[in-house]
Order: sequence, then structure tokens, then C-alpha cells
Amino acid sequence: MAPENITAPSQHVSTGDLEHKFILPRYLIRVSSHKTGEPYFGKSGNNRFDAPDKSAYGTCYLGRTLDVAMAESILHDVMPVAGKFNVAPEEFVRRYVVRFSGSKLKIADLTGSSLKKLGGTGDISGTSNYSITQQWSLAIYQNPGGYDGFMYMSRHLNDSLAIVLFDRAASKIRMKSVTKIIDYDGIAEAATRLGIVGA
Repeated sequence: MAPENITAPSQHVSTGDLEHKFILPRYLIRVSSHKTGEPYFGKSGNNRFDAPDKSAYGTCYLGRTLDVAMAESILHDVMPVAGKFNVAPEEFVRRYVVRFSGSKLKIADLTGSSLKKLGGTGDISGTSNYSITQQWSLAIYQNPGGYDGFMYMSRHLNDSLAIVLFDRAASKIRMKSVTKIIDYDGIAEAATRLGIVGA
């Protein structure tokens, strides 16, 4: 197996002025198994951009679209069969779509030329070596620019943006609505686009 081409973050990632955007929470979406307690900032250390030291900070993963939120949650561990995803109906019954409100979030840009100029590549979204990607997360968290999180290309829908927020953003974002995913407007169309059957 060829080695993965992913490098640790440079000092500039933790000290420099990073390219960033301001995003309002209303443009973020999350698919969750819980109808309360969102946004949830986890500290398991098991996810791509979690803190290397579990106690350092929590992270919350979101999408810019329903498709991304579904691909990163419901389809995370599902393999397609003949180009379709067979998802048990109970997987939908137990999930909710969460929408948010709040004040603008300062989000570092880890996509395209912004990522390239930091010395990173698309491997940051695809590598299975979480010890390196968590170093990137920590470097951005420690940056004096006070970024609330960063955007990156979704591994499971690699033409679309995903967002990870640090728990320092908790005062800026709050749950506005929670809807059973089976009742959410646009769910049938999203399932069709993603090739989900059995929903």
C-alpha cells in the first residue's frame, strides 16, 4: 500500500493570519440522533478533527447542506450496492434534522488554494491517519486569530463543504429547530440524490 501524502501542519497554521469566512449559524445543518443538547461538542477523540488531547476542547460537525449532513452521518459507514445505499427505515426514524440561529462564526478556510498555501492537500479530508488531522485541528484552535472552527471538503461528498466548530463557538450558536428527518422538507429529494433506498 502506498504511503499517504499528508503532512503535519506548519507553524503558520497555528500562528499566522488564516484565510477565513464569516458564516451565520442559520446556514448550517446537522443530522443528529438527539432532539436536545445540540449543538453537541464531543470530546471522544475518535473523529477526524477532534482534539488530540480529549480534554482540550470539544468539536461539533455540521454541513452546509442536507446532503452533506446525511452523507456524513447516515451514510458514514454504509457501502453502496449496485450504486445504491440500502438504509434500514429505523435509521431514519431515530434521526433529526437540527437547524441553528445565532451570531456570525469566524471560520478558517481549509479548501482549495487556501489549503494549498498552508501546505495541505485533499488528503486532510480523506486520510485514515487521524493523528495528523487532529494536529491540524489543534493548530487552528491554538491560532491567536480565535477561529470558531474551519471548513473543509466533505470526505463522503467531496464536492461539498463540511464544517467543524470548536466549543468556543457555543455562545454564538443555538438550536433553532429540530425536526424528525422523515418529516423534514426536502428529505425525499436528498435521499434520491444520494441514492438511498429503503427510507
